[in-house]
Amino acid sequence: MRFSVSHADTSGFATDGLRPFFEYRDLGIAAATDGQFQAHVIRARSGHHAAGGWHRHALGFQLVYVLKGWVTFRYEGQGEVTLRPGSCVHQPPGIRHVEVEHSDDLELIEITMPAEFVTESVAAPEDEARQGR
Repeated sequence: MRFSVSHADTSGFATDGLRPFFEYRDLGIAAATDGQFQAHVIRARSGHHAAGGWHRHALGFQLVYVLKGWVTFRYEGQGEVTLRPGSCVHQPPGIRHVEVEHSDDLELIEITMPAEFVTESVAAPEDEARQGR
C-alpha cells in the first residue's frame, strides 16, 4: 500500500461510474491499495434521478456516509431507509437493495472492498414483490 492524498480543489468529478444519475470523484484509494479498496465521493447529477432496479454487489465490504442532502433505499429484510447528513450505512455483502430517490444536492462517500466488483440485477425480495415495489 502507498500513501495517498486527494484534494477537492485539484480533483474533478466524472460521469463514468456505476450509475448515470451520479458523478464520482475518485479519492485515489484504489490506486494506493492496488485495488483492495475503493473510496469516492458521489454526488447527484443535476437533472438526473434514480432509475435503477433491485440489485446486489459481489464484494466484501460496502459503507455509505452521507455528507449533504438525502437518499432513500429499500433493503432486503430492512424495508425503506432514508439517509441524511451524518447517516452511515454498512450494506452487508450481497444484500439486495434499490435506490428509491435522492435529493438534487446529495453528496456521499462510499468505501468498498475490493475496488472493482460485479453488480447483478436481481428480483425484488418476496415481501417487496408482494407489495408491488
